[in-house]
Amino acid sequence: MPHPIRCPAVRRTLAVAGLLLAATAQAQNYPTKPVRMILPFAGGTETVGRLVATKLSAALGQPVVPEPRVGATGNIGYVAAAKSPNDGYTLLMGAVPVLTNPHLNPKVGFDGIRDFAPVALLATIPNVVIVHPSVPARNMRELIALARGNPGKIAYGSGGFGSANHLAAELMQSFAKIKFTHVPYKSATLGIAGALSGDVDMVIVVISSAVPFVNSGKMRALVILDHKRNVSIPEVQTSKEAGLPGLVAINWYAILAPAGTPRAIIDRLNAESVKAMSAPDMRERFAAMGGDIATGTPEQTGEFLRSESERWGKVIREAGIKAE
Repeated sequence: MPHPIRCPAVRRTLAVAGLLLAATAQAQNYPTKPVRMILPFAGGTETVGRLVATKLSAALGQPVVPEPRVGATGNIGYVAAAKSPNDGYTLLMGAVPVLTNPHLNPKVGFDGIRDFAPVALLATIPNVVIVHPSVPARNMRELIALARGNPGKIAYGSGGFGSANHLAAELMQSFAKIKFTHVPYKSATLGIAGALSGDVDMVIVVISSAVPFVNSGKMRALVILDHKRNVSIPEVQTSKEAGLPGLVAINWYAILAPAGTPRAIIDRLNAESVKAMSAPDMRERFAAMGGDIATGTPEQTGEFLRSESERWGKVIREAGIKAE
């Protein structure tokens, strides 16, 4: 009878047990040094990342250091995060482009689902359709009727080919069976400026960017691309109320880690992220932005990301959109 330690099956079992014990010990001591959080964009992604990093620093007892890695529509930051060690000391502030960019260009160097481990969904902020006051439409139904009667005559601005507001407009055209003319700008901010000046008729933007112009009368809000009304502009219908229940386009923010990060570390980060986002000051901050706190388990976050990737991947394929 072979000695138990010399038995291959026993050796494999002991090796696995040793790895599990090492991972558990690593997670119990985590973190023992600063954690970096890669921020692939300025604007909302950076704002949310810095807010969350401050909260996590206090909770973890080590600095969570925001690290802007902007450029190439977020791909510089995404590639850097995907190729980082999976030891829990690199995190990524994820948003819509981490999923859409690989569909736009398979050669970007990362896969938004395969190369990242979901930690926690943090918040969602809906998009809203706004038009210049000269556009003779006061709601979504009137806009659809106007577009059907004048195919291609309504022009909308976006932050460029493959940007979130470009994809949202493509989704709208598909659902409503209408045709707009796309005018790409170098940023969503310039797209808003184009709509304000009347150079384009319409733009789809995150609600926090739209509210000041809607409240001042410089733009008119027609529909919120979400299932529920928003307290920032409560009089504006949802896409469901407008007869297009599947027309949903929200911005979201989530913490991701390189694939293979130990589960115990993921669980620790998830618990602290949920606690941070549930704090009254964070709820108030996101409510002021027109957003909702959207905490959940790593599994729920992963399910959400897969659903979003499939949904926007279909839009990109059917519209034939490719990165510039």
